[in-house]
Amino acid sequence: MPTALDLTPEEIEAYREAARRRWERERQALARRRERAWEAARRAARLLRERFGAGRVVVFGSLVREECFTPWSDVDIAAWGIRPEDTFRAIGAVLDVDDEIEVNLVDMGACPEWLQPVIEREGVDL
Repeated sequence: MPTALDLTPEEIEAYREAARRRWERERQALARRRERAWEAARRAARLLRERFGAGRVVVFGSLVREECFTPWSDVDIAAWGIRPEDTFRAIGAVLDVDDEIEVNLVDMGACPEWLQPVIEREGVDL
């Protein structure tokens, strides 16, 4: 099996060009996935307001930090104003918003204390 030392300059350049094209395809695919994630977050926010009476909905986590968003990232949203008896139905409803990207809901009425300041600090209103 040849090593890098056995390759000609032309073969090395061909390898580099193929790697650049692969990197560009991956970058474009990630950008499309991130836009799809934002669309899912906006659909979830509308659903939570219309069906469950949420007064405020924010997205937080990797979606709001572009450098942290990966091909495996999900969408994290938090909502205020959902009635306690509707929380589990709301969680289930947002899970069905997109068939490729998981949407996770934190009901701020039942949110752990340690997570609340994180959501408040980095959350982006939808």
